[in-house]
Amino acid sequence: MDAVRFLFDFILHIDVHLAEIVQAAGPWTYAVLGAIVFCETGLVVMPLLPGDSLLFAAGALAAKPEHLLNVHLMAAVLLTAAIAGDALNYAIGNRFGRAIAARGWVKASHLEKTQAFFDKHGGKAIVLARFVPIVRTVAPFVAGMGTMHYGQFFRFNVVGAVAWVTLFLYGGYLFGTIPIVEDNFSLVVLGVIALSVLPVIIEVIRGMRAPAVPEAVEDAAAAQAARDAAQAVEMSNRA
Repeated sequence: MDAVRFLFDFILHIDVHLAEIVQAAGPWTYAVLGAIVFCETGLVVMPLLPGDSLLFAAGALAAKPEHLLNVHLMAAVLLTAAIAGDALNYAIGNRFGRAIAARGWVKASHLEKTQAFFDKHGGKAIVLARFVPIVRTVAPFVAGMGTMHYGQFFRFNVVGAVAWVTLFLYGGYLFGTIPIVEDNFSLVVLGVIALSVLPVIIEVIRGMRAPAVPEAVEDAAAAQAARDAAQAVEMSNRA
């Protein structure tokens, strides 16, 4: 429970905590942030680490001269970490995925939601998943478990990583130092998180509203389709 409370506080006040990391780590800040992104994208058991909010806050810190952070170097480090993380996650899913899922180390609900995401969006789900918490971590793992060829996965991996890092890191760099954003940074972080999880919420609502088709109706429809096919064959034979 203490770990959950700490994680929530870290995300909510991520600008303060990142400033402390910069002060303590100095030039090693790039490595620390890269490690967080790598773990969040590369280890399927760590889907709750900060992602979007971390990139935005890191960009905002890089915009302040006193922190001596180069946003372009940070982008290169975080982009490399994001691509390498997804690649590792794919490899783990490909090699150990079924055993990990069977032992319950990954929530079945997370796997089911991610698989549904794949079924709907296909290969581009790897790109879209970058912008959806939890799905971002589980998607490459599920891709590795499935039939997606690594070459195809790698292309989507790179495109998604470039879009994700560029949007949030440079978004924080450009807008994070605006006074109204600085003064309400926790609210901005909550807004970023809300926008990130909005697709998941929409899908859940759609699933709840979608009327369930009774099994008897499905059987009747199948039987009718079979009769129609039989009649068509009979008519063609007569002709």
